[in-house]
Amino acid sequence: MVGAVAGVLTAFGGTGRTNEARQKPPAGHVERMPAAHTKGPSKEAAAVKRFVKLGRPLWCGGHKGRYVALTFADGPGPYTTRYAFKIFKQFNVRVTWFLVGRLLSSYPGVARRELAFGPLGDHTWTHAYLPGLSFGQIAQEIASAQNAIEKASRRPVTLFRPPYGARDARIDAEAKSLGMLQVLWSIDSLDSQGADWNGITREVLSNVRTGSIILFHENRGQTIRALKFNILPALRKRGFKTVTIPQMLVENPPSLKQLKAGPAGC
Repeated sequence: MVGAVAGVLTAFGGTGRTNEARQKPPAGHVERMPAAHTKGPSKEAAAVKRFVKLGRPLWCGGHKGRYVALTFADGPGPYTTRYAFKIFKQFNVRVTWFLVGRLLSSYPGVARRELAFGPLGDHTWTHAYLPGLSFGQIAQEIASAQNAIEKASRRPVTLFRPPYGARDARIDAEAKSLGMLQVLWSIDSLDSQGADWNGITREVLSNVRTGSIILFHENRGQTIRALKFNILPALRKRGFKTVTIPQMLVENPPSLKQLKAGPAGC
């Protein structure tokens, strides 16, 4: 059966491959976001809301525990329903999805099904390179996708990822104004840059650590193969727990120092 699945994935697998003065804290002090006082989903929503207010992109989680966040961009699409759902269920995986608004109509019902594994985020309407657009076009790209995903899922969308990780002050401001936390990544699996399944595996497993946010793409056969046969078994063996972005912000949030440092804080 494993050989058959691998054959199918090989046949279909794409090889497609960022004011008031205060007393100085004592040495060694790590400033962290205050803990939420609600429970369950409400606690996660409150955590996201706190980080949205800061207006800074999230690159990774904190440095405690054994938590990692698997994130998937560019969906929805056929690989998700054919393979990813089954694999994620098998390994009890929690993930975060970043969807392209215009693709929703081609895969009706998929967004609702994805919620079983984790929350949905906004990845713009057309997957445009946002810094090259006017402010009005940026606003339309982001808001249109947010509205469409909320309609399809019947859930609020509070996470945003700019295509290619390309952002500027206008994009940061628009995401914040729409109540969304901008989520980037600390590990690029290279699946959208032509890496094969061994290359994807090597890039992820050689760099993963607690708090990592890993960038994958939904509809890459090589990614699905790497996850099933290499990455997910290895993460389990190493004792990592996969969490959604909101869960990461509750269980292992980055310190303010990390957040201000951007990718260097990871």
